[in-house]
Amino acid sequence: MADAEVLLDALRERLRRERRILVAFSGGADSALLAAVASEQLGTAAVAVTAVSPSLPQAERRAARAFTRARGIAHMEVATDELDRSAYVANSGDRCFHCKSALFDALEPLAELSGAAVALGTNIDDLGDHRPGQHAAAVRGAIAPMVDVGLTKADVRAVSARLGLVTAAKPAAACLASRVAYGDPVTPEVLARVEAAEAAVHALGFPVCRVRAHAHGTVARLELPADDLPRAAEVRRDLDDALRGAGFEFCALDLQGFRTGRMNVLLGLPTTPGT
Repeated sequence: MADAEVLLDALRERLRRERRILVAFSGGADSALLAAVASEQLGTAAVAVTAVSPSLPQAERRAARAFTRARGIAHMEVATDELDRSAYVANSGDRCFHCKSALFDALEPLAELSGAAVALGTNIDDLGDHRPGQHAAAVRGAIAPMVDVGLTKADVRAVSARLGLVTAAKPAAACLASRVAYGDPVTPEVLARVEAAEAAVHALGFPVCRVRAHAHGTVARLELPADDLPRAAEVRRDLDDALRGAGFEFCALDLQGFRTGRMNVLLGLPTTPGT
């Protein structure tokens, strides 16, 4: 990992080359760093834009608002219509392509009106994952400043800490649709069920979790970090109540623990252990 200050200077220099910029801002560590540095360098010519749909947890929406407000970052929300797109709802291996396409359909009129570039918080490590959304971004001409200067996931956290961002240690949080098994349709009902279930699990003292929905949203497979599995066994009845209370009929605890992109195994692709 390179020196955080050197990387920060490189990112600042890269962003100064843009006249105006719209940052696709989910509130996660990557887009938060990009939004913060873009705002620092470009002022109100940098706007963080959050896509709002049933796939965005309300807790993440509130966190995105709080982050931009605390940092004085220009922020707006746009509604995206991915759930009106049959190819997205079908939830095949290219779901993320259709999600990003919906995002760009919402952002491009704003970008054209203001003469801004659309920027994503993609980092170098993301390039090795299964991310059809990156293809959509390439087709639409979006920029990835953190890739341009060579930031990895670890670098993002180190640079964020250097800037004092509250997101520096924030756990990864993918959209709710990533919890739905490929091949099962993505519906507002299933997304709401997953959101409610994860909120209930968090309330039981498990800040990092994934509730994966299978069998058309009837089965919940709970992933927790491996270190949390012993405690999960102790409170299994509470966890079962939490998941059933959210609307699942069958509940299971994944003994392998939390793995990023776990649903990718259904596509024959690898996953990443841990958080």
